Amino acid sequence: MTASNISNILSRQGHRLLQLGVVLFLFTSFEGFAVSYFAVPNLGRSVHTLSAFVGVLFLALGLVWPRLDLGATAARIAFWFLIYSALATIAGFVIGGIWGAGNSIMPLAAGSARGSDFQEAVIQWVMYPAAPTGIISFALILWGLRMGSMRAPERL
Repeated sequence: MTASNISNILSRQGHRLLQLGVVLFLFTSFEGFAVSYFAVPNLGRSVHTLSAFVGVLFLALGLVWPRLDLGATAARIAFWFLIYSALATIAGFVIGGIWGAGNSIMPLAAGSARGSDFQEAVIQWVMYPAAPTGIISFALILWGLRMGSMRAPERL
């Protein structure tokens, strides 16, 4: 794959991260109105805060993304693992907040809210894969930011 193709992939992925960041800001804006309606309002507030944080993270990484020094495969893995990790974590908090569950995996946010064994298992099934995928994504991003070969930002 040519350097131009990889540059185009990174640029497109960076733009998608910017779009997802703004989508998460929109989501957190509307979700904020629903916090008090969650079975566990503290989890609703956590969703609100987490979504805003991930929105900022996506905006920052979207701006940096075109400068990463990664091959096409590594860029795709980092991109999709980042998105999966972030959205799976948010989804786990949303599910826990709606069900009034989640103490088994997020005890600080869920407090004493423990759901049925099935509900707790579903939340764990959604959230557990988010940790390794996030770690792999951040490791690839860090590797892509190495100083050896900085890509120049594209000019408009």
